[in-house]
Amino acid sequence: MKIAQIVPSLEEKYGGPSRSVRKLAAALAALGQDVDLLSTRPGQGADPVQEGRLHVLQFRRDRPEFLCPSSGLREHLRSHSYDCIHHHALWLRTLDYSRRCAESNGLPLVISPRGMMTDWSWQHHRWRKMLAGQLVHPGAIARADGWHATSDDEADDIRRRGIRQPVCVAPNGVERPTDGELAVSLATWTQLYPALAGRPVALFYSRFHRKKRLLELIDLWVSTAPREWVLLVAGIPEEYTTEDLAARVRRHSASDRIVIADGGNRSPPYGVASLFLLPSHTENFGMAIAEAMAWGVPVLVTDTTPWAEVAARDLGWCVPWAAYPATLRAALGEPADRLELRGSRARDWVLARYSWQRAAEALIGFYEQLR
Repeated sequence: MKIAQIVPSLEEKYGGPSRSVRKLAAALAALGQDVDLLSTRPGQGADPVQEGRLHVLQFRRDRPEFLCPSSGLREHLRSHSYDCIHHHALWLRTLDYSRRCAESNGLPLVISPRGMMTDWSWQHHRWRKMLAGQLVHPGAIARADGWHATSDDEADDIRRRGIRQPVCVAPNGVERPTDGELAVSLATWTQLYPALAGRPVALFYSRFHRKKRLLELIDLWVSTAPREWVLLVAGIPEEYTTEDLAARVRRHSASDRIVIADGGNRSPPYGVASLFLLPSHTENFGMAIAEAMAWGVPVLVTDTTPWAEVAARDLGWCVPWAAYPATLRAALGEPADRLELRGSRARDWVLARYSWQRAAEALIGFYEQLR
């Protein structure tokens, strides 16, 4: 098959999908599919990249940029033939181009909502999303032939919106870091932030967005964490800047206990962490959660992420937000060797269960079924 994988942006600042969609496209190509990964970017676009059967094309993003319009992407879809169109994300112009291409050529259209179907996300800026459904990509949700969910929880969210088209559950994959990646991560972050060296580190690594309960986590850390621990808050500034967060830390007089860092264009910081924290309002998958475990770091997450099995298998903690403070206190009180054992077991489990090849195989079967 020739497959178009379309994602509004591959920029790191947009979080998990910017990385996971590229990995998925590469896995589909590795299984013998011809894959065009199509995206938009600011400026003049980018030169095409050919990686085996994977062809990456990034088109100039027009205005208004926040809706990701692109005449170049639109014209490409009008002039090229595919066997299946798979669009990742909602509420943006690229979905309208995908819908029009599928309709004009009688192709199956698959949509990955990428977390946009949860109750929290659905209600966040609800009026904007209502307008987007009517004006930005009218008819696309009803037109989809199938949906791709990255967890059973996300599949349930899709059904709760009244959608009755077929749903394929194909979780993201994860990869074990090399010894070199582990060493680079440790060296990079302890050199940049010497306060991390020689102390147990709890890590938050995600977008700086209210969905992640980041401000609440900072406040909770100040009132709960033992002084020997340090919290590293690293990620991509979005709703909050690094200075916003650093000012909050200074108001708590906690600069010796909390480090704020822009995580862009650096080695992932998992190599310095003894514990990973993500108390999100919602996650459809939570790529950073899976990555932390693949690096051997136990996780403490909220039960609004699809990781209940972590708690059931005693690999980490997945609890309601109301129980998060007490659970954090207990996790920080565990001996270092116990946390290391949890992390080792979590790594073995997540690597055995989640792979990009498995996700690609599931989706290839789904595309063929829809055709």
